[in-house]
Amino acid sequence: MPGTVNAIVPLSLLEAVRSVDIPEGEDVDVEYVQEHRNKRLGLSDTVIAQIRRYKDAMKHNQSIPLHEAGGIARLIGRRPDAESIFIRAGNIVANRMYQLISSTRRQIIHLLPGFLARPLAFRQVKRAGEKYLGASVRRVGASIVLGVKESVTFETAPKGIGCLYYESALREMLKLLVNGGGMIDHVHCRERGEDFCEWRADWRAVKASQ
Repeated sequence: MPGTVNAIVPLSLLEAVRSVDIPEGEDVDVEYVQEHRNKRLGLSDTVIAQIRRYKDAMKHNQSIPLHEAGGIARLIGRRPDAESIFIRAGNIVANRMYQLISSTRRQIIHLLPGFLARPLAFRQVKRAGEKYLGASVRRVGASIVLGVKESVTFETAPKGIGCLYYESALREMLKLLVNGGGMIDHVHCRERGEDFCEWRADWRAVKASQ
């Protein structure tokens, strides 16, 4: 559906904000939290309510308007810690996508030698990328390439920082599936005036010990 994204995307963005803004430590003073609710986005009642809404939308396979998810990304982009939040959000969405793969498939991928595991892992990355990120995923030689035309994070932060969301998601998925997650090249970028964003990851060296 044009103009929409899977609820997993805005959910991961808000969960990343909340994980950064919530005070550290097990014994969090209630008065401290109340005092900082208006100062910290991740502690606000609105964010908590939206997280619940997006979780419910995921359960019911409901999409979220692209502009709504983009609005969250723009709020993040104004923060001085935007870079770390986009990276954390990418890791969060990758972990969620990984958990949505059946445990049997995950186990098979982990048990097989690398040359057998990678094709199976590619299918999971392709399926998850298309379904949850609206991305195209293909193999080019020894590389896996992820492309996004309708980026939620496009022009949301200076210097293309928002692109780190998709880059970290790809890196984390490869790490979880085949112990990959090394160098990733951002070969095309809408922030540079191109029509789409594209990342290329070389995973020839993953599971090299096998």
